[in-house]
Amino acid sequence: MKKIVSILLLALVFVSCEDDTSFNTPAMQGKLDNVFWRAIDSKAVLDENGGLTITGLARLQTIVLHTSSKNKGTYVLGNSNARYATFEQNYEDTVLTYQTGKDIGGSGQIVITEFDSDKGTVSGNFRFNAVNDENNPLGGELINFNQGVFYKVPVIGLAD
Repeated sequence: MKKIVSILLLALVFVSCEDDTSFNTPAMQGKLDNVFWRAIDSKAVLDENGGLTITGLARLQTIVLHTSSKNKGTYVLGNSNARYATFEQNYEDTVLTYQTGKDIGGSGQIVITEFDSDKGTVSGNFRFNAVNDENNPLGGELINFNQGVFYKVPVIGLAD
């Protein structure tokens, strides 16, 4: 009798285990000043010059990554106005803006690992230090984004 009860309990344990895996596709996330950050919505747009702008929206926050091309590769930030990262946060009816750019400063990189023209998506990773370009006293001097990932973000306005 004990064997039957043991077998039934063991069977119950295996039956009650389920593989509850969910995927967040598309996704944009990373660590903002060492705190996990995730976009609620994300999209990418191709501009008329071939540049790519990837935008992630979270509650009262927006991140914008801009590259000079949609091609796979590493795009260095902080030394060009064609490649940049921007982070905005609404704070007490004020918008705090942090940026990278040639005349602004900051540093980092955006890496495009996949641009799928057939499915209309882009994937890659990013990291950057952005400067409080307006020296707004409500925010710190810099923000740091690291371990950033964008995965299968839909691209609007694909060029043929």
